[in-house]
Amino acid sequence: MYIITRRIEEKPHRLSRLILLSPAGFHGDSNLVFTVLENLFLLLSPILSLLIPAFYIPTRFFRMLLNKLARDFHNYPAVGGLVQTLMSYVVGGDSSNWVGVLGLPHYNMNDMPGVSLQLALHLAQIKRSGKFRMYDYGSPSANIEVYGTPEPLDLGEHYGLIDVPVDLVAGKKDKVIRSSMVRKHYRLMKESGVDVSYREFKYAHLDFTFSHREELLAYVMSQLLLVGPRKKKSDEKHLPGQKSMKVKRK
Repeated sequence: MYIITRRIEEKPHRLSRLILLSPAGFHGDSNLVFTVLENLFLLLSPILSLLIPAFYIPTRFFRMLLNKLARDFHNYPAVGGLVQTLMSYVVGGDSSNWVGVLGLPHYNMNDMPGVSLQLALHLAQIKRSGKFRMYDYGSPSANIEVYGTPEPLDLGEHYGLIDVPVDLVAGKKDKVIRSSMVRKHYRLMKESGVDVSYREFKYAHLDFTFSHREELLAYVMSQLLLVGPRKKKSDEKHLPGQKSMKVKRK
């Protein structure tokens, strides 16, 4: 997304290589729970946007309760195992260590991560449209003000603007972003002439972030060692017949 918008704006992105671990963007192949959430967000977003800016745990007291629950999940394996099983079923059978994530230092009573309502709505829009595209502001006039076009920018149609090597990595056990959806990125990039590679590991979704497995670390480091000197601006790839576009900013 960043490289494409910078290329459209004709500004340098200063990246030499992309290594994308279980990247989002296409979500057509997902389980029933995500489909239900998609429809709920799209239906209730006008109301939710007036009530809450994000999904988060409010107040120090409630964050303390969640933190206490997370510790109990670790101290009482039977309870933790039950919660782990329930979470796995909710996300379609993904075997990630969902309970272990709650024990990370940034989940504490003083501060805790949240999810923007617009981010959740954006994911729902992507899933509904079946396209990897920018956020839809809800009307042609609003989209024109931001993107210069009545419809949000379709990033998949502009993969040809990517001028650096891309390494896509998928998890065979990942049920949040399935390997079929990562392969869709790969096919579109390949068709657009991008220097792209594809690799699968027997990982679940959170394994890419929290497992620190030597196999994955070795692969990432080996790809980083392939980074060469930056191309000169005159050598950057341009699509033949590609019209110059601008992504407007508010």
